[in-house]
Amino acid sequence: MQWWCSAQGLAWSWTWRPYVGVWILVAVLVVWYVRLARRSGGVPAGRRWAFAGGVASLWVALDWPLGALAAGYLASVHMVQFLLVALIAPPLLLLSIPEPAWESLTRRPAIAGALERLTRPIVAVIVFNGLVWLTHWPRVVDGLMSYQAGSFLIDMLWILAGFVFWWPVVARVPARARFGYPRKVAYLILATIANTGVFIYLTFSHLPVYATYELAPPIPWISSREDQQAAGLLMKMGGGLVLWTAIGILFGRWYQAEEGSGAPRAEKA
Repeated sequence: MQWWCSAQGLAWSWTWRPYVGVWILVAVLVVWYVRLARRSGGVPAGRRWAFAGGVASLWVALDWPLGALAAGYLASVHMVQFLLVALIAPPLLLLSIPEPAWESLTRRPAIAGALERLTRPIVAVIVFNGLVWLTHWPRVVDGLMSYQAGSFLIDMLWILAGFVFWWPVVARVPARARFGYPRKVAYLILATIANTGVFIYLTFSHLPVYATYELAPPIPWISSREDQQAAGLLMKMGGGLVLWTAIGILFGRWYQAEEGSGAPRAEKA
């Protein structure tokens, strides 16, 4: 039994392996949300479904088999894990937070002030992309993935990066009246451009850049270079799909807000 997924250097097997740390993380999130819902006097069904989706995304990404494949066998699965942990789970978890919880946060000026500084849009996009580059740098990946604590650190940095990135778009605190729908759309479009460097680096490199995956026990249906190219394409296309889906939702809400605030039309005679 392992605490967290890490590169093992063993031939891949479909034999189930328990990862206790992942179960503990999921259990802590569920207990926290149940208590939060009770203190808030209940949570609408939509927010409960968002929480379930966020927790499920983390569980699928971090537990067996995706977690094990990502840790030491396939860079492409590692990228799927990144998309689930950093781009899909955080906005769903933020959307699940009930209104009373956001209101109580405004009554804690020290925390609200720290969040206001850390999650300013320009700061958030820099922090997110800085952590993305750091956690995809070959020396960092190869140096950490063979250790459970190192693999855990990368996963936690992804979660942190995801929350910082999505906070200006989804969170209610701090209130940013000037950061409305047009600027949120522009912010997400900027993010679709910012990950291009990692995509190019992985997709068009002539040699595998990660020793962890190059020297891993081979998976029959894909070479290490093809695996790396798939990882780059997944980052660009998969990340783009997530971000452009969010952009489409924002455009829809923007249109609804404009329609709702427009002056009533004169009835025809």
